[in-house]
Amino acid sequence: MIRPFQPYDLAGMYRVCLETGDSGRDATRLYRDPELLGHVYAGPYPVADPGLTWVAYDEHGLLGYVVATADTAAFEDWLEEEWWPGLRARYPRRAAADPGDGTQDWLRVAHLHDPPRTETDLLETHPAHLHIDILPRGQGKGLGRRLITTLTAALRERGVPGLHLGVGSGNPRAFAFYLAMGFDERQRGAWGSTMTMGLRKSI
Repeated sequence: MIRPFQPYDLAGMYRVCLETGDSGRDATRLYRDPELLGHVYAGPYPVADPGLTWVAYDEHGLLGYVVATADTAAFEDWLEEEWWPGLRARYPRRAAADPGDGTQDWLRVAHLHDPPRTETDLLETHPAHLHIDILPRGQGKGLGRRLITTLTAALRERGVPGLHLGVGSGNPRAFAFYLAMGFDERQRGAWGSTMTMGLRKSI
């Protein structure tokens, strides 16, 4: 079942974010703080715009979600004003030092203290972006396609011209999925690929 986000979904979304946070694999072993990954990649989206978050459930609970913003530049401004300050107080900059034990909390702390800005050229044509995560038990059942088509329909209703996302180089299955969904690879780097979809055409 897919339905719009409700505030009580947030804990389940954080859990899914962590359990898919290593290029689609379980990242629990990589984080001392199990909420940190969700603070960056899941939590802010339904707070900033709950109308662009949908969740998927089965009989065992929440197993996937898609989150998005229609205006990435405005969202990044909102993060700086409303979301990052509280997290910076909770996770001081000194925690951005690599402890050398293989954990990745420090990378997420570095992100929230020095978040990257999306390039202007990309946002002129594809201002929206998304994150989607689905647990293994929900994969291969069409949930990803349904979540993304639900999102793109909502973005089209808002008149958003295009959508982008990032996919890590360690997740070739996701890359193939996005190609099948109608995304194109715009740019490739050592970390992975930026992919785009124009929303004035059908999937």
